[in-house]
Amino acid sequence: GAGSVLRAGLIPPLVQKLTMELDEIQELILDTLSNCLHVEISEALAAGAVTVLKEKLSHPSTAIRSKAAWVFLEISSHTEGKIAMCKEEMIPVLVSLLEDTQPEVQANSAGALMFALVTPQGRSSAMGAEAIPPLLTLVAEETGKARLNAIKTLTLLAELPEGRETLLDHRDTFQRCLDDPSEAVQRAAEIAITVIDWKP
Repeated sequence: GAGSVLRAGLIPPLVQKLTMELDEIQELILDTLSNCLHVEISEALAAGAVTVLKEKLSHPSTAIRSKAAWVFLEISSHTEGKIAMCKEEMIPVLVSLLEDTQPEVQANSAGALMFALVTPQGRSSAMGAEAIPPLLTLVAEETGKARLNAIKTLTLLAELPEGRETLLDHRDTFQRCLDDPSEAVQRAAEIAITVIDWKP
């Protein structure tokens, strides 16, 4: 399991192997990393994982892009991961992947952004990268995980005055999500509307 991989000190060599292995092997390494980084990320960060993984986000293989975005989701769930991602200017890269042709890549990128945007630097970086339009497209056109992650990410951006101002014009997009078959989406939309409607 993840514990054995971490104890054996295999994270740095796995990160290095991502730069040279065949695609099928890279997929397995990304799966292993996402399991391990759920538990602990400092070794991976020290081994330069963010830089290596950043390159994988533009890989021609959908599976590799999607799995790399999933690893970023795990990285961004840790405080030091959020900091590293802002330092490496990962937010604009993830924002560009919201317009990927593959729904899985879009959903995982929105998920990674959702965690990364908990920090003020993350939010201002996302505003600078014009994250709102592609996130609204996901809310309007996608279903399931992509829609849910996009709503939650937009809710974080609505906490900024300029985010709230922009999203007030799109309140009906969230309103329509109140009829979504998923209860999680309905709840997230309710919260989003409350945040957007908040008067300082």
